[in-house]
Amino acid sequence: MHTPQISTSFVIRTEIQKVAFDNGFRIDLGIDAGWLHYRSTTAPGDIWVAAASEEGPWFLAVGLASVASELMSTQADAASEPAPHGPNQETKAFSFATLNALHDTLDRTYRLSLSLPDAPLNEFLAKTKSAPRTTEAERLVIQRVGQDIFRQALMKYWNGRCPLTGINDPALLRASHIVPWSECESDAQRLDVHNGLLLSALWDAAFDAGLVSFDEEGQVLRSPHLSSNAFKYLDIHPSAQLKLTDTHRRHLARHRRAFGYR
Repeated sequence: MHTPQISTSFVIRTEIQKVAFDNGFRIDLGIDAGWLHYRSTTAPGDIWVAAASEEGPWFLAVGLASVASELMSTQADAASEPAPHGPNQETKAFSFATLNALHDTLDRTYRLSLSLPDAPLNEFLAKTKSAPRTTEAERLVIQRVGQDIFRQALMKYWNGRCPLTGINDPALLRASHIVPWSECESDAQRLDVHNGLLLSALWDAAFDAGLVSFDEEGQVLRSPHLSSNAFKYLDIHPSAQLKLTDTHRRHLARHRRAFGYR
């Protein structure tokens, strides 16, 4: 493990600035312990980027612990050598063989910063702080506010695309709670993107009815009550597999139990 040094190469500095700016990190905070340091005006958490040479590998350090943990659990290291130590003990560093791989992960880093539990929950609490909850009609208004925020967060988390079919038309996408809103133990659970899937309307209906579920690895499970013909029209992509966190897995285990999956 080593600490990379920022080259004086104009190419490296330009490429790093471009990839950071393109993915929403547009506040340039200069060099920090050999890394170029950036921040976003819209997403919480800082990032640091470095490169060993113009040919790579490229390095990313993430300051927001929840985002770093998510990246570790759902994304394999893309480089051929270990990532270096980050610029400080609070950061986790990742290594990438190509600039494109770094770009893709920075895009996900930005989306995760906007969608992980604290962000949607805090938005919900701020919007409903003074809202009355006495009558059923008032409680339904609160629920609609929360469901709208939850959908927006899932759109960011899943990059606006159903992971099973590739459908990316917002009108055809549904924010599917794994543990239903009415059964959640708290607003934190209701607004947690790990308690949700972004599914096409047909998949959402099948999942909500328990006709499909998912195993620990994110593979599709089909209920015997779902006909072969109906399953065919769900039109699953051949390589479809959900990338799950441990929290997803806990909620999906509850879904499987509720609908009698073994």
